[in-house]
Amino acid sequence: YIVPAVSLIPRGLYTCCGKPNLPLVYQAVQALYHDPDPAGKERASVWLGELQRSMYAWEISDQLLQLKQDVESCYFAAQTMKMKIQTSFYELPPETHTALRDSLLSHIQNLKDLSPIIVTQLALAIADLALQMASWKGCVQTLIEKYSNDVSSMPFLIEILTVLPEEVHSRSLRIGANRRTEIIEDLAYYSTTVVTLLMTCAEKSGHDEKMLIKVFRCLGSWFNLGVLDNNFMANNQLLMILFQVLQRDETSTNLHEAASDCVCSALYAIENVAVHMPLAMQLFQGVLSLETAYHMAVAREDLDKVLNYCRIFTELCETFLEMTVRTPGLGMGDLRILELLLICAGHPQYEVVEISFNFWYRLGEHLYKMNDPALHRVFKPYIQRLLHSLARHCQLDADHEGVPEDTDDFGEFRMRVSDLVKDVIFLVGSMECFSQLYSTLKEGNPPWEVTEAVLFIMASIAKSIDPENNPTLTEVLEQIVLLPETVHLAVRYTSIELVGEMSEVIDRNPCMLDPVLNFLMKGLREKPLASVAAKAIHNICSVCRDHMAQHFQGLLNIARLLDSFALSTDAAVGLLKGTALVLARLPLEKIAECLNDLCAVQVMALRKLLAQDSSSGKSSDPTVWLDRLAVIFRHTNPIVENGQTHPCQKVIQEIWPVLSETLNAHQNDNRIVERCCRCLRFAVRCVGKGSASLLQPLVTQMVSVYQVYPHSCFLYLGSILVDEYGMEEGCRQGLLDMLQALCMPTFQLLEQPNGLRNHPDTVDDLFRLVTRFVQRSPVTLVNSSIIVHIIQCAIASTTLDHRDANCSVMKFIRDLIHTGVTNDHEDDFEVRKRLIGQVMEQHGQQLVTQLINTCCFCLPPYTLPDVAEVLWEIMVFDRPTFCRWLETALKGLPKETAGGALTVTHKQLTDFHKQVTSAEECKQVCWAIREFTRLYR
Repeated sequence: YIVPAVSLIPRGLYTCCGKPNLPLVYQAVQALYHDPDPAGKERASVWLGELQRSMYAWEISDQLLQLKQDVESCYFAAQTMKMKIQTSFYELPPETHTALRDSLLSHIQNLKDLSPIIVTQLALAIADLALQMASWKGCVQTLIEKYSNDVSSMPFLIEILTVLPEEVHSRSLRIGANRRTEIIEDLAYYSTTVVTLLMTCAEKSGHDEKMLIKVFRCLGSWFNLGVLDNNFMANNQLLMILFQVLQRDETSTNLHEAASDCVCSALYAIENVAVHMPLAMQLFQGVLSLETAYHMAVAREDLDKVLNYCRIFTELCETFLEMTVRTPGLGMGDLRILELLLICAGHPQYEVVEISFNFWYRLGEHLYKMNDPALHRVFKPYIQRLLHSLARHCQLDADHEGVPEDTDDFGEFRMRVSDLVKDVIFLVGSMECFSQLYSTLKEGNPPWEVTEAVLFIMASIAKSIDPENNPTLTEVLEQIVLLPETVHLAVRYTSIELVGEMSEVIDRNPCMLDPVLNFLMKGLREKPLASVAAKAIHNICSVCRDHMAQHFQGLLNIARLLDSFALSTDAAVGLLKGTALVLARLPLEKIAECLNDLCAVQVMALRKLLAQDSSSGKSSDPTVWLDRLAVIFRHTNPIVENGQTHPCQKVIQEIWPVLSETLNAHQNDNRIVERCCRCLRFAVRCVGKGSASLLQPLVTQMVSVYQVYPHSCFLYLGSILVDEYGMEEGCRQGLLDMLQALCMPTFQLLEQPNGLRNHPDTVDDLFRLVTRFVQRSPVTLVNSSIIVHIIQCAIASTTLDHRDANCSVMKFIRDLIHTGVTNDHEDDFEVRKRLIGQVMEQHGQQLVTQLINTCCFCLPPYTLPDVAEVLWEIMVFDRPTFCRWLETALKGLPKETAGGALTVTHKQLTDFHKQVTSAEECKQVCWAIREFTRLYR
């Protein structure tokens, strides 16, 4: 059959039922790659995706590979075959596995010259098959015997041997710990055979650079798996070739990178140096010998090689970190390795020094934990030199105009420098370093870019200095506020940042407050400096709240004129936050009036938008004003004694109609509804019980809108209401009615196909809401008719691997069971215990079975502590019954993989059961689950 190179696929073409014919598949592949119409490409992509998920994909891909029509169809077929083996191997009966293996080996041999990408896909398919196919014993030996004597087959043989160790720990393959251990032992047994083959290839390759790159990649892969024999590798010629390639000036970029990757893999593999001493010594000496080659690369301005050498030097330092710290200057604690990193730090390109940041951070962490002053003195000079280099790297170009950018690559680098300086400054001493930096500014007249970089580093460490009675800090502040407006804009910008970081110094020296605020107000009025000045004022408001109370009127004036300043959204909100924090420190009798003044601008703006929208029929965006109101409510937290009326109560009641109208006007817009709910949430939190008069109208509106537009933020707002009012006897029934009204549309949404996966925010917020009920009024909830549906939804939702949603589900189940466990001496404990007993009797077995299955087959490892807490609570509630439930759940687990490998032994099952049921702490349950689930991953 012949298909045109470009197929304009009609809309209804991909609707066939059953097995599709090859011409149609080929036509779809052509459309995917060549159709000029994006819609045509999309239809082809969707249809081919469906094909890949079907059972027909096995046979279709095999036929496409046999036909060898063109690169595109073969690539699609090879990729499909790899994907099917990775994710759907269980579809094939065991008797077909050998035929599949033979077919794949035939395909890779026939297609070896068509495209390297296709060879890689087929190599991955063969590797993934070998790992899952328990009957294929000694696959490495089989492959080497079959192909090592054929020169033309060597490239794909080495490709298979490269990806095989990489796939052992692939997350796509759930082969289980038992099979993985068996495979690793098998690969370790044949590892010397592989290295010998690679050595032969390297010797025969001569000037064949591509082959040498393949050899190094393969060797690196086996290093990464950690199965190579130390003594064998330490004395192997291949190691010598590796370093010779790295020492040679004429080595090409691609080969240099492959060799560097390989050395880094080797260094990573010997992290436990004491166990790998022979190989460690060879690598240590080999890397030290690369210093001259590094200098040559610098001289030739070959940045790629410079970066490679710095990666190797950094990996060397990471590997020998323990020895460097334990025995500095002795043996393999040789401090020359730090010199290598400091040489790299001297390179003019900041990307070079950035590679080493993680090592310096880890070194600082180790030394901080050891807390040995003598050791600190050994490393102090190295850190001083590092800081000196970093300050130089942070310098802007002399011809830079305007303020420093913080969103470009260089800006992000400076932020990382700031973080690193904060982590290691204790080794030098914050005050000592700060004083030294300041003295460099006082002595002489450095160029503006040097001044700015020094001020930037000073800002990084200012907060770590004790501000009490510190004349240097005060002097720095005095000098900064006197900076003339003629200095470079970047210097003024970073000076403002430094002032913001010195807010604690200002708090200790209130006499500085006026000159500092005058200095910052000048910045606020200039467009390039406005946002950073606003951030500094926010910092000062947060730390100097009591001193700033006398300046509240000035802050209020700024807030009224907020949009006349050229502020970023975050800076404007930050200024309002600072103003609200100061407002909360005013006398109670002044707060209501001042809060009203502070909110007035935002409320007027909202009213204006609503009026415009009603007259024009268009919809304006009120989010700026809602966010500003939210931050005001969130941070206005005055201390109110019991019995006193909350000063914010009246203001919030007056604002409610505007918020309610805004919510109604935009009820179909999730983004705006979220902002409204956030604003209301902080308003309720602000006045607590004082917002009782809002409860009925707010709940009525929430429920009404949610029936039509189920925005999950209403569930979250409902959880806030339950948290505030759930313990009030008169509010409980109303809140339960709210929950039931919200649950019905929520369940309808989640019961749709893929409903849980498509709406994780709804799951998250629903279970936050019901958890608040459990915490505030458990008997009300458990006695209700809705509880059965909530528990069934919770059990179904345990499979969801969304971090926040899963956490909320587990917390609900845990807290629910815990109410029947904890005897908090309240009158209703026996009632709670009886009700939870009924719940567990009805749902306990299903819950335990589901949790064990989700641990093994659905959930990522980070969720396991939450699951362990649920199982622990069930066990504490009724240990004998839990033992039976767990036994039943374990009996239902599969004992073999699709490839016929043993997943779990009877002993492993009984050991796990015993570990869990005899646990005396929750963390023991967690450890047992972690180990057990590895058998299925």
